[in-house]
Amino acid sequence: SCLCGSAPCLLCGCCPSAKNSTISRLLFTFFLFLGTLVSIIMIIPGVEKELHKLPGFCEGSGSVLGVQTNVDCSSFLGHKAVYRMGFAMAAFFCLFAVLMVCVRSSKDPRAALQNGFWFFKFLVLVGITVGAFYIPDGAFTSVWFYFGVVGSFLFILIQLVLLIDLAHSWSQRWLRNADEGSAKGWYAALCTVTFIFYAASIAAVVLLYVYYTKPEGCTEGKAFISINLILCLIVSVVSILPKIQEAQPHSGLLQASLITLYTIYVTWAALANVPSQRCNPTLLVRNSTGSATAPEPVTAWWDAPSIVGLLIFILCTLFISLRSSDHPQVNKLMLTEESGAGAGAGPGGAEEEGGVRRAYDNEQDGVSYNYTFFHLCLLLAALYIMMTLTNWYRPDESLQVLRSPWTAVWVKICSSWAGLLLYLWTLVAPLLLPDRDFS
Repeated sequence: SCLCGSAPCLLCGCCPSAKNSTISRLLFTFFLFLGTLVSIIMIIPGVEKELHKLPGFCEGSGSVLGVQTNVDCSSFLGHKAVYRMGFAMAAFFCLFAVLMVCVRSSKDPRAALQNGFWFFKFLVLVGITVGAFYIPDGAFTSVWFYFGVVGSFLFILIQLVLLIDLAHSWSQRWLRNADEGSAKGWYAALCTVTFIFYAASIAAVVLLYVYYTKPEGCTEGKAFISINLILCLIVSVVSILPKIQEAQPHSGLLQASLITLYTIYVTWAALANVPSQRCNPTLLVRNSTGSATAPEPVTAWWDAPSIVGLLIFILCTLFISLRSSDHPQVNKLMLTEESGAGAGAGPGGAEEEGGVRRAYDNEQDGVSYNYTFFHLCLLLAALYIMMTLTNWYRPDESLQVLRSPWTAVWVKICSSWAGLLLYLWTLVAPLLLPDRDFS
């Protein structure tokens, strides 16, 4: 019962009030975090040097990253291990995404696979992981890099949707509290947080100009910073226009400041991948001897933007697993609207919340979230964390050095533009489509 039941007994004992659907999402997320932890351990320099002891992982493979054994593979083992771990997690969640297609309620026999058999799921994940480490090198790394790029771009868009939703919910909640209680205190808090976000954004822009540009050259970096700065100013001005305020009374600078800060972070992450030592002082170059070189001594193979990206990844995946949005439009987009339950649910089957029927526990009248879409989100998250832990680097043409490609720079910059356009759309959509409900 503990290993194969609908929810592990120990976890239920610690969280007796937790809903079954929430526990299932948390346990799948735990599998993702477990794979992430293993990837982090494998890329630590001391552990990476020991990976060559794995049978068949280095000498026995006959080639390393597509090169014969005359290349010392010890410097690429961490990179190779993270790619194998990312492939295993992506394959695991892809398997469940396919198995859970069109599951509408817990009456479907496949729902038992979603909410139970955790011990066997763990064995499946371990088996896929072990098999992934025996994948022949060949073109695997080069091809899987592009899968990682596409998946990471899509997951960044999901992050942006969640961030925009968080910003709108945050502002609405504080303004509602101001109307119901001490208005001065809530408005002061709103102004303080907005000021902190904008001050941090301005300071970050100045630092980007100082460290990632030069008076002569570095044209791309100057263009990226300037364009994103201008776009952030535009969305900030648009958010407080009278017409926008009339259509969306809760729209304001808090949302714009949070989006601006995130956009500057994505710009920083993009500039950290510029493959030019002159324009990117944080660039890491690892050659076939296993050394990592930079202008200053480094203590880890991944940099500060990657660490921030790891934290954002953790928060977003927990957000996906634990709650649904306050906005019906976002729930519809993310396929997490918990209002599909009909009348007549038994005890524990549905609850009344604000007049909305919500399906929980056995989900006999309707699932609380789209199973397939949830697994696809975790699949994209696995690809994103794979690219983050490897700094979006890949071997160069000679396969002797891991370098940062321009592909990573453009993917991140385009994702920042997509996020700004998406936020701008949330502002102007009520004006352009007055017949639709954007409450």
